[in-house]
Amino acid sequence: MRTSTILLLLLPAISVAQVTQTGEYLARMDTDGDGRVSLAEYQDWMSYAFDGMDRNRDGVLTPDEQPGGKGKPLTRGDHLARLAERFQRQDANRDGFLDARELAAPPR
Repeated sequence: MRTSTILLLLLPAISVAQVTQTGEYLARMDTDGDGRVSLAEYQDWMSYAFDGMDRNRDGVLTPDEQPGGKGKPLTRGDHLARLAERFQRQDANRDGFLDARELAAPPR
């Protein structure tokens, strides 16, 4: 069999694996178990990096807390606003929630 034929045969399996992984990701983000991710759930989940870098827990990432030790200070409020913008772009059907398909979609 040619390599291209093998790849075509594997594509359905690859996409099923991706959906399974996305479903697991959704299950972790979906704290109320309703099968979809609200803005608050999204912000809570996606704030792990901010929380990890905010060593003094003051709600502001100063340059010394950011990778490379550079950058403007970033408040938690600004961080949450950026996440809200990203959430709105991913919410393709504009229902105010992200489902597995929207979570798996490339960033908009």
